[in-house]
Amino acid sequence: MISDYKCSVQKPDDFDEFWGNVLDEAAQIPLNAETVSLPMRSSDELETFEVTYDSLDGVRVAAWYCMPRERQGPLPAVVFMPGYQSDPAIPKDWARRGYAAVTAAPRGKLRSNGQFNPGYPNLLTHNMTDRNTYSYRGFYVDAWRTIDYLLSRDEVDSERIGVAGSSQGGGLTITTAAMRPEIKVASAGAPYLCGYMDAIELTSSYPYQEINDYLRLHPESRDDVEQTLAYFDGISFADKIRCPIIMNIGLQDNVCPPETGYALQNAIGSADKQLYAYDGHGHEAGRYKHTAIITEFFAKHLQS
Repeated sequence: MISDYKCSVQKPDDFDEFWGNVLDEAAQIPLNAETVSLPMRSSDELETFEVTYDSLDGVRVAAWYCMPRERQGPLPAVVFMPGYQSDPAIPKDWARRGYAAVTAAPRGKLRSNGQFNPGYPNLLTHNMTDRNTYSYRGFYVDAWRTIDYLLSRDEVDSERIGVAGSSQGGGLTITTAAMRPEIKVASAGAPYLCGYMDAIELTSSYPYQEINDYLRLHPESRDDVEQTLAYFDGISFADKIRCPIIMNIGLQDNVCPPETGYALQNAIGSADKQLYAYDGHGHEAGRYKHTAIITEFFAKHLQS
């Protein structure tokens, strides 16, 4: 049965040591956050800001930040993670619901691509044979440091922070929930970056086909690619997730195969997890039906 699918990825024995060293390196880098008000993007009810902060390799990273003008006490907060090809949107809808909301723009994204810009396609395969220089090493840390930004804000309640995203944003939600214990609730849609080596056999769609394109030119690198990607696969991170989490997948998704979604769900360590599988839906993973579920789920855990 598809719900019993197991991905071939094997979590490396030194996975925790590797990422522990990465986090130690990141912790030595001052955030140096700058928050600039954007009157044109603000309104009578909302304040909008452009944020920049420092990350690994000296890369300066951007984000959007919104919050309601009327505030009584510290606000719950939500981080939104971007898709692979899309650029982060300003999270005004969530600010209107009473959250401090930030959307990450990790390296290579618009406004964060001045120092690192492999382009699309190419982010997925950039330095893919070396775990220490692979593009997603810095990309993941860039995303995780949005939590540090929120923790630096006086208006944010550090005990009420959630994370959400779809596609690449879903994959980043998984890694962020796993590696940042400050996350209290998570929602991952159609998660990408999970079951890489299975996905390249299960689908003929991009972005995963970037890996097959690379391996056609460099067949001798397959073992190195597989070993590197095991450190970045969301399934390797999943057992570290402890917060309540929901996932949604489309059973006809030809971008992020549903098999990998089920394998991820089975690997998640949280005792409070639920998968919503939408038949007749592709990579949008039932978004129009599921958005209300996410809204209610976050309100239950962050606003009650």
